[in-house]
Amino acid sequence: MDSHGRDHGRDHGRDHGRDGERVVWSVVGTGIGPLLLAATRDGLVNVVFHATGAARDQALDRLAARLGTAPVEAPGSPLLAEAIRQVEGYFAGRRRDFELPLDWSLISGFNRQVLRELASGVPHGSVVGYGELADRVGRPGAAQAVGMAMGANPLPVVVPCHRVVESDGGIGGFGGGVDTKRQLLALEGVLPEPLF
Repeated sequence: MDSHGRDHGRDHGRDHGRDGERVVWSVVGTGIGPLLLAATRDGLVNVVFHATGAARDQALDRLAARLGTAPVEAPGSPLLAEAIRQVEGYFAGRRRDFELPLDWSLISGFNRQVLRELASGVPHGSVVGYGELADRVGRPGAAQAVGMAMGANPLPVVVPCHRVVESDGGIGGFGGGVDTKRQLLALEGVLPEPLF
């Protein structure tokens, strides 16, 4: 913005990073707390749980380091508008599936392969076991690696790692916390609503 203000440093990021990439972000209030959504020209790049205070600032610092440019807060950005609309629709029970362009640049290799299969092959209202997901990507026996991929998911909720559970009926771990996983599965009708 101006040549010496704090905003100048953030705005200046447009000229650096991947192809002068611009990364925009906003925080959306949801039934599971505030979610940070970040997007590039290629699509939604990151969803972060519990996005207040220090957690939000750490997420933004990580994004800046990974993408090579400081994210700009821009709730009105066209890059974010549809993602915000769909996330709000999902939590209101009006939307079952996300139809958004996704930027997969924060994840690669096996993890990306597993998450793409999850995004396309495990619909709303269903769950899959870690081992079954490993089978689906041609890596039988790689249940633990699938668990690691879920933990590395940069796009939770939209890429539904909450739908991956243990084969013995256990809920499994979750980056946003097991209570959050239960709430998401309850929202989708897979589990009864948590009592507390």
